[in-house]
Amino acid sequence: MYTKEEILNSAKENNVRFIRLQFTDIFGVLKNVATTTSQLEKALAGDLMFDGSSIDGFVRIEESDMYLQPDLSTWAILPWMGKETRTARLICDVLKADRTPFEGDPRYILHKALAEADEMGYSMNVGPEAEFFLFQTGPDGKPTLHTNDSASYFDLTPVDGGERARRDIILALEEMGFEVEASHHESAPGQHEIDFKYAGALAAADKVQTFKYVVRVIAQNHGLHATFMPKPLFGVAGSGMHINQSLFTKDKNAFFDPDGENQLSSTAYHYLGGLIHHIKALTAIVNPTVNSYKRLISGYEAPVYIAWAQKNRSPLVRIPAKRGISSRMELRSPDPSCNPYLAFAVVLKAGLDGIKNKMTPPPPIEGNIFHMREAEMAAKDIETLPANLNEALRELKKNRLICDFLGEHILDRFIAAKNLEWEEYRTSISQWEIDNYLTKF
Repeated sequence: MYTKEEILNSAKENNVRFIRLQFTDIFGVLKNVATTTSQLEKALAGDLMFDGSSIDGFVRIEESDMYLQPDLSTWAILPWMGKETRTARLICDVLKADRTPFEGDPRYILHKALAEADEMGYSMNVGPEAEFFLFQTGPDGKPTLHTNDSASYFDLTPVDGGERARRDIILALEEMGFEVEASHHESAPGQHEIDFKYAGALAAADKVQTFKYVVRVIAQNHGLHATFMPKPLFGVAGSGMHINQSLFTKDKNAFFDPDGENQLSSTAYHYLGGLIHHIKALTAIVNPTVNSYKRLISGYEAPVYIAWAQKNRSPLVRIPAKRGISSRMELRSPDPSCNPYLAFAVVLKAGLDGIKNKMTPPPPIEGNIFHMREAEMAAKDIETLPANLNEALRELKKNRLICDFLGEHILDRFIAAKNLEWEEYRTSISQWEIDNYLTKF
């Protein structure tokens, strides 16, 4: 944590001249209002206003006056912006004109879920794993679909053409306070992963937004285009954002029980039961684009089947082998196009509902589900995730718990925008259709 005085001193000592007050819209897009250090004290007091009606999904024009309240713990200097006149950022909560929390602020929704967990005696830790692609840019600077290498899992330079960019991304992240644990080339050409240390859910969501911002900026500095689009290329694996999660009671991992089955506590099993019970509704939030469902197909390591396991990676939820303080569960379906604040919030809400109602998960499936026949899966009651955005939205609208939790403001605007996205996709004519039908009929 920083105090206001420490931030003011940091700005002065590091010659910070510009401040970016960042916040996130309903659809997970990072926004900012820029100001100068002459206004820093006013900004730290939460006295800077902005026009909320200009942000997609926020408010009507007659309700446009809104405040940005910085979270002082998010103070960071942007390392790539030069040394002589430096730029810093603060991540903000959005407040209405009467200074109450704005119900359309995704960060507020996560605050709300964490407050419920706190009332039950829990805090949530999250370790996200967001994958991304690096593409070459054309002579006009616009992105192409040509990757900058043909490498695969864990390849090295010179096969891994993104290693230099990845190195500079890591250096920038570390200067901004990240503890980077590992990085490597992923399975598809041009695909990469950088893993950073888990944190409390709110800090982890802030880090995801910062991570995506840093990756895109540093890639641009290397003449590349970074994208967190779930499935930009046909025939190769898409990009996921696995959510590793655990609950703690003070300094004790609530998922661990040395005497429990598989050394997991009843809390862990009930939480898992809640996740699986609500997962179809959660899918619209953790896989929020038309393109998300091009990744969620069998054969490319993305989970399609609603099941859990400890050893294999084909089910939706995996329980990694580590126990004790590291006990956790990994939800494998989310992708990095999701809004991390909403994603972490609804996942936590589902798990807490499982704890409250003592939900029981189905038996684990340790065999490779991708190799099972339909009859075998039916015998084991293994269902599938929604096959497209339209199906996922229908499941979301049916789930009263998640709908009520998100609130009318976010729910109505999210569903309206996503219905429009689906309808535009459904009625558009793809290049595949032109290639296959134009001369045939």
